[in-house]
Amino acid sequence: MAARTVCFVRHGAADAWGQLTDEGREQSRLIGQRLARLPIDVVWHSPLPRAVESAEIIAAEMRRVLVDEAAELVDHVPFVPDREDLSPSWVGFFDGYDRSEADAGRRTADGLAARFGTANTRAQRPTHEVAVTHAYPIAWMVRDALSAPPARWMSLAGIANTGLTVIEHTDGEPPGVVMVNDMSHLPAELRWTGFAGGRQL
Repeated sequence: MAARTVCFVRHGAADAWGQLTDEGREQSRLIGQRLARLPIDVVWHSPLPRAVESAEIIAAEMRRVLVDEAAELVDHVPFVPDREDLSPSWVGFFDGYDRSEADAGRRTADGLAARFGTANTRAQRPTHEVAVTHAYPIAWMVRDALSAPPARWMSLAGIANTGLTVIEHTDGEPPGVVMVNDMSHLPAELRWTGFAGGRQL
């Protein structure tokens, strides 16, 4: 059965209004050059502007590739643990989340895993897809591939801007996590997450 390789990419660095900065555009160009070495079939992206622009820059580095929106890639909190199960560092983050908001996030996360976390059983050849999204959905997909408890997405959430995470799917086999948050395409001065204390080595 043909393998499906999904290359998850967090969007480039953005400003407070969600627009890419000059650094974010350069990060996107560099990951685009890296991914252009693969036979990419499609570049999917979140509906949010910072992901849309990142995807366009990434695709511009490739010969000719379909670029399309996937609503499931939108930025969302995939799972909200019970308050008593939270570490002190996360308590403030979830303050004010109500059950309907948490349930909506989980539905989005389930749809994301259903669309991007399975083998493509109809493909006649190996396929390669890029999914330009956000830190939390990528953390959720790694957690899903490893069959880890739902709350473990939080320990994987420090994904850098244009960090590359690759997951392979083959029918009848468990998912293969090839790499997580790889930044080898970025010079040191462009390696950051945008989160507090998140500058990367």
